[in-house]
Amino acid sequence: MSALGTLSGGAAGVSGLLRLRRRAAPAPAIAAPSHLPAGTVKCAAAVPDAAPIVWGRQLRPALLLPAALLPSLQPARRHTLQPPAAAAESAGREAKSVGFLEKYPALVTGFFFFMWYFLNVIFNILNKKIYNYFPYPYFVSLIHLVVGVVYCLISWSVGLPKRAPINGTLLKLLFPVALCHGIGHITSNVSFAAVAVSFAHTIKALEPFFSAAATQFILGQQVPFSLWLSLAPVVIGVSMASLTELSFNWTGFINAMISNISFTYRSIYSKKAMTDMDSTNVYAYISIIALIVCIPPALIFEGPKLMQHGFSDAIAKVGLTKFVSDLFLVGLFYHLYNQIATNTLERVAPLTHAVGNVLKRVFVIGFSIIVFGNKISTQTGIGTSIAIAGVAMYSYIKAKIEEEKRKKSA
Repeated sequence: MSALGTLSGGAAGVSGLLRLRRRAAPAPAIAAPSHLPAGTVKCAAAVPDAAPIVWGRQLRPALLLPAALLPSLQPARRHTLQPPAAAAESAGREAKSVGFLEKYPALVTGFFFFMWYFLNVIFNILNKKIYNYFPYPYFVSLIHLVVGVVYCLISWSVGLPKRAPINGTLLKLLFPVALCHGIGHITSNVSFAAVAVSFAHTIKALEPFFSAAATQFILGQQVPFSLWLSLAPVVIGVSMASLTELSFNWTGFINAMISNISFTYRSIYSKKAMTDMDSTNVYAYISIIALIVCIPPALIFEGPKLMQHGFSDAIAKVGLTKFVSDLFLVGLFYHLYNQIATNTLERVAPLTHAVGNVLKRVFVIGFSIIVFGNKISTQTGIGTSIAIAGVAMYSYIKAKIEEEKRKKSA
């Protein structure tokens, strides 16, 4: 609420007329009192005999006296006049400005990390449970995006956030990102449906290797030797886990590898599609485009089966209410955990986010083994641990290199 004291239209006109009148008429001379020194008359005569009108009252200034006569008089600080209601509201705003978010930033950041991990774990567990009675990953991937897009549209309709405008140029920049996002999302879900969640996430730990290879051989940017060394345990660990994984099959393995490549290219195109748009709006537009991309393969590969017996079999197993609620919740958790991950990245340094991302994968693998009772061999457990350690090392070294680059550029 702006400070009160602003003149109304009528008062402003009156004040303007008074100022014009006083400019036209010379200021009357003021005789100096006998106790004042010579020269005071000129100073006093220079002062206009009227002041601005505030709230309909005329304020007359005091005569300007030499500073020597008033050594203790200091110029008063000017305050904006406010009615009691406005003053109370302003004081309330100042009190609220230092709220919980500013007072305890570490707790708030910790809450973001907790929600990121919690939503991701719930998504992966619920997603796998759906595949146990409804093995149609193309359709389920489509539902993930449908729920996310509906969520974005509702958020835009209430102004949280306000929808950012988009044009043909932005669409051309975002389309490759959304295409890779859609392909990576579908292939990830095909992998989750085909193999154990823990094994799928172990394979997806190879994504940094593909990212480094694309940076070196496609973008032509030199990757430090230390980064390549940190990727060695990732490759070795995934290989060890794959050789003795009880749920291994080529469909799950190949699709997980395709998702790694897709998300690598998504990162490359994302750098080229940097815009001034906020991350929430960017993710919303990417979700909408990815949804359009994912509709054709879902109809082609699974449409006939779904119409023949897919839906009816799932409803017969768990009931219509649970089937619909599971699909809605898994889509909501998918969108929210991705949005929370983006918000967390905005609150912390890249190094902290990278380490958090590695720990998130550990949580998902651990909880999936506990919830589904997946049996893993000793070699698979050791290989998974080595792969995760390698990803942690890679993330740490990469974040340090990026931080040094920012310091040099600054």
